[in-house]
Amino acid sequence: MAAHILVAGGGIGGLASALALARQGHRIELLEQASAFGEIGAGVQLGPNATRRLRALGLEKALAAVAAQPDALTVRSAAGNDVLARMPLAQAIAQRYGAPYLCVHRADLHTLLLDAVRDQECIALNTDARIVDVKFNDNVVCASSADARAWEGDALIGADGLWSNVRQHVATPDSPPRATGHMAWRAMVAQSAIPAALRRHGVEVWLGPRLHAVAYPVRGGEWLNVVVIAEATSAGDVRDWDQASSLVALQQATGRSGAALQALLEAMPGWRAWALSDRAPLTGADELVRERIALVGDAAHPMLPYLAQGAGMAIEDAVALGEALGGGAPAELPNALQRYAAARWQRNARVQARAQRNGQIFHATGPVRLGRDLAMRTFGAALLDQPWLYAG
Repeated sequence: MAAHILVAGGGIGGLASALALARQGHRIELLEQASAFGEIGAGVQLGPNATRRLRALGLEKALAAVAAQPDALTVRSAAGNDVLARMPLAQAIAQRYGAPYLCVHRADLHTLLLDAVRDQECIALNTDARIVDVKFNDNVVCASSADARAWEGDALIGADGLWSNVRQHVATPDSPPRATGHMAWRAMVAQSAIPAALRRHGVEVWLGPRLHAVAYPVRGGEWLNVVVIAEATSAGDVRDWDQASSLVALQQATGRSGAALQALLEAMPGWRAWALSDRAPLTGADELVRERIALVGDAAHPMLPYLAQGAGMAIEDAVALGEALGGGAPAELPNALQRYAAARWQRNARVQARAQRNGQIFHATGPVRLGRDLAMRTFGAALLDQPWLYAG
């Protein structure tokens, strides 16, 4: 007999989890705290590890219709724009890992997942369903919303993001996410609206003291996504992922960049910002699962964007969850969730730790920066490739 599973959170991790579980025959109740399903934010880089799993969920064609396939990853100096290292992407990486490296707008990824979920008759969608209380026993989990609605299921999946309410019922004692002292500014523009010299067909990264910038195409290459991350503190609400900002505010934190990067930043029509928070890397499977409750994505292992794997790890979690549960009966769920946690915690912890380490490398100053640049010029693509990650 298939199980009835509650999924808290209608973002990328929640939708992917609902879809993966539905494909195993389970009945899903998806609980989204907002009044409508939607997504804000900027672009998302999807390595072969993520696109391989989206293919497994039946989303290969839908993804290809909205994504851009960058031709290369190029790392440059923010000051002089000189190339430090370059790694071919496109067909080269697809052949190496059996799946492409793609760039997509977060809202487009969310929409294709939502469309796939809506095609599943066994998934019920609920909005205005912010979970404020969870009760469970050996056989059932009950989740209650702020407006006094309640849902019962055989298990609860917490995919409710960085500020998860479900998390406190798994990670005990729990603590808030930690402020990193880093801020991210994002902008998007139609490629046709900027000079040809500023348009980008690959992923380009500029490294500078205490900052770095990334630009890459999305929406079939027709739009350009630009993100600047710097060591700065937010004057706004740390929970607000969509703060209004400006180039002036960005440059008050970062100063002016070299001419090439500066020209790109000045061409952007507007800026949004958010403060970056994370958690320490996972230390064990017990931080992912407790009895009939499990966590996926940022609810379990939020990470800095210095490895471009936040969405990728949420998608990996979702597919692993579906594989661990299979078509098992409700009585088997606690053991199945433990299998999921055992399969995921070490990989997620490694990505969290590597993302933190990359932040130190990307933002290095002084002799460390000089050593980094020399190593990149010497070893090039060998330093940029991530076989342990992309083949996993």
